[in-house]
Amino acid sequence: MKARRQMKILEIVREQVVGTQEELARHLREQGIEVTQATVSRDIKELQLLKLPNGDGRYRYAMPPDQPSGVQAERMRRVFRECVVGIDWSENLVVVKALSGTGSAIGEAVDCLRWPEVVGTVAGDNTVLVVVRKREASPRLVEKLRALMG
Repeated sequence: MKARRQMKILEIVREQVVGTQEELARHLREQGIEVTQATVSRDIKELQLLKLPNGDGRYRYAMPPDQPSGVQAERMRRVFRECVVGIDWSENLVVVKALSGTGSAIGEAVDCLRWPEVVGTVAGDNTVLVVVRKREASPRLVEKLRALMG
């Protein structure tokens, strides 16, 4: 649940202007995730979110620009371990099946890894399509993704 909540937080701050912990908690509740302000505060700290000027005199939460690879890799492993239920592939397409509501977070996680063999992702509610640059790279990419699952 923690990984799902934290990935939802990343999705929210990426897509919406959120300036307070209370606003973030409200957005999570609207998504069906019951949360306390204290939990949101801990998640913000763990995710290392920043408060940046919004340009209109207010501030908003944002993801740090370039996190150390160790922090990012550990977060991806946790998300994959807790949310991904299966991975399959055909030609240059890899399909990642995930828990309901975590597809976009998984897609964002794959995009954040910036692996050179990945052209990009398309995410749904519980499925992520990963487009691989070359067909020959697909089996190795599947191995890398499965390694993230633990």
